[in-house]
Amino acid sequence: MTWAEICEDKLLATLPYRIESDRWGNIVMSPPPRSRHAEYQTEIAVLLRQKLIGGRSLTECPIQTEEGVKAADVVWVSNERRASRPNDPVYLIAPEICVEVLSPSNTEAEMNERKRLYFAKGALEFWLCGLIGEMSFFDPGGQIPQSRLCLDFPKRIVID
Repeated sequence: MTWAEICEDKLLATLPYRIESDRWGNIVMSPPPRSRHAEYQTEIAVLLRQKLIGGRSLTECPIQTEEGVKAADVVWVSNERRASRPNDPVYLIAPEICVEVLSPSNTEAEMNERKRLYFAKGALEFWLCGLIGEMSFFDPGGQIPQSRLCLDFPKRIVID
């Protein structure tokens, strides 16, 4: 199935799962995130919106990769990149910042694969939010001590 067909499928829309696709267009479903995961997603999106201008922060952003459509937990995308995909149901060029919030079921290999896929599609930074809110920042060369695109982004997200 194409991503547009997946998005328009009324049955899939009723399922409480996170839906992505693999490289052949097959549907890949994951359990819905826990409430803490959603809290971290929201806080990161709000902070990005407050700290950066000239773009938007989004959650569950679909990005077409060589391994199918992956939904980044949070992204920050410039107005220029947003304008490059009018009426498309998926981003063909990754947003500048792609963030994944770790879930207990995620593996390091899975996060490394997502990082590789997002960089291959043009992301400038990949961020990882750990299980207790600790942030790790990466550019295509590897881990960096802090974001270069959002210099004052905190190194830990505090929920409680």
